[in-house]
Amino acid sequence: MNIALFSDSYIPTKSGIVTVVTQLRKVLQDMGHHVVIVTVAEHTGTEFTENGTVFRVKSIVSPLGDGQNLGFPHLSRVLDFLRAHDVKLIHAHTEFTLGHAAIVAGRELNIPVIATTHTMWEDYYRYYLTAGKIIPRRVVRKIVQQAYKQFYAFINVSQKAHDYFNRSFMLPGIPSCVIPNAIDIERFSSGSSSGEETEKLKASMGIKEDETVLLYVGRVVEEKRVNELLEVVMNVSRKNKKIKTVFVGSGGAVEYLQNEVKKNELQENILFTGFVDYENLPKYYALGNIFITASLSEMHSMTILEALAAGLPIVCREDASFSDTVYNGKNGYQCETDEAMQEKLLEVASKKEECTELGKFSRVIADDFSFGTYGKKHLAFYEEVLKHFPEKVTSEELTAAVNNVTENTPPRV
Repeated sequence: MNIALFSDSYIPTKSGIVTVVTQLRKVLQDMGHHVVIVTVAEHTGTEFTENGTVFRVKSIVSPLGDGQNLGFPHLSRVLDFLRAHDVKLIHAHTEFTLGHAAIVAGRELNIPVIATTHTMWEDYYRYYLTAGKIIPRRVVRKIVQQAYKQFYAFINVSQKAHDYFNRSFMLPGIPSCVIPNAIDIERFSSGSSSGEETEKLKASMGIKEDETVLLYVGRVVEEKRVNELLEVVMNVSRKNKKIKTVFVGSGGAVEYLQNEVKKNELQENILFTGFVDYENLPKYYALGNIFITASLSEMHSMTILEALAAGLPIVCREDASFSDTVYNGKNGYQCETDEAMQEKLLEVASKKEECTELGKFSRVIADDFSFGTYGKKHLAFYEEVLKHFPEKVTSEELTAAVNNVTENTPPRV
């Protein structure tokens, strides 16, 4: 099958969406399919084809910040690129300008255009738009509706995303089903980083053997509730000096967090690595004992999947996006409040054996998110779409096709 992925985020930019797009392309290619990319040029004002299979369009820096660009393609050139590769289906990973270009291109070529719903904009817009604090939520819903309403079908990365887009005020008429994100299990498994490497990293960061490490990995930005997470771990450190926290990642909130840590004289207990290249991330997962996040804005967290593969127990805030990854008392805990999260961290950190058992089950759960299952589910979705297009397909038909994938294992919990 010849497939085009459209995205306003792609390498060398770093983000969860970039990870998803690059992984999906590789998985489909490994299955023998031809996959091309339409994305933004890293430098504005240029437009070119990279290696014949990646078409980079002119772009501007996104007003939403965070190192992203918005593409502004010449449609005729995009169409020429798609025709040259005989593309039969377009899969958009953006609701912005390239998402719109995907819809127009699909209409011109008479091929289906589907989208993966990656972002819960109701949770994000307040942090990224200058007037975000005063824009009514209903206005944001209307904008999201307009951006998504012309797609043929949706892939939702979690039940949370599926339920949101099926609500009466969103787009219940667009057929959809759930295909969770996937993870390169071997890359992040406990054996991917040697004990010697881990010991050297701990020593360089001043972490002692008898200390427990709470690990946060991801963008250090407000919508991830890192300010609230910092309050939690500062309170934890005050009560147990043998617990240290490592924030792995960069973002606009880093400076504020570092200043708060310094103000509270907790520099030895709460550490910041700054940006870490994806290739080196397994080393940092290996030094952690418990993975933590207080985010309530996830659709389906890639870092949670990485933590599962690394065999880490997870303590997080209660959220529907974690419904298939964090099971209370099995591989971690979802906590109703920040205060409850603080108490649970102190409890789990004090019980080494329980911590180890929780981590073992995380590794078992990780197997449900293998690349093999992920690729087969996408292919089943594509084939069901093509079987029905240009007529409508139903959510039930899409779900049945995806659930019929042979590698789809039953729930482990």
